Amino acid sequence: MTLKVIVAVLLIVVPVCAQAQKPRVTKDDAQKVVTIISDDKAKTQTYCEIQKLTQQMEQAFEKNDSKMADELSEKIDTLEDTLGPEYAELINGLQDIDPEKDKLGAEIMSMFETLDGLCASRSQKSEGTGSYSRY
Repeated sequence: MTLKVIVAVLLIVVPVCAQAQKPRVTKDDAQKVVTIISDDKAKTQTYCEIQKLTQQMEQAFEKNDSKMADELSEKIDTLEDTLGPEYAELINGLQDIDPEKDKLGAEIMSMFETLDGLCASRSQKSEGTGSYSRY
């Protein structure tokens, strides 16, 4: 083989192999992230704020308000950075998983329902007693 052929084969094979070795997220990864967030009041509050902004962004999309949706998306991105690298890695790993069709995706989403429940209870406590800030 000539050097050019070897280089061409390597340029094709190496990226394919590297992509095939890309680790997929696991339930353990998700549980670790849920634990990190739920054990830290500031991160829990940030997660809840992200959920609130996500709902607002969905409403903006429904109203075809792309400017507002973009602004909210930027705020979400900024807040997500504060949740740590484990959260970012998990979210990136979930990009290719459909929770409606993939069992792992559904299991991971159910783990996040725990955090969503914390957000709901924070909201109810802030409305009922005034002792908690609303996000």
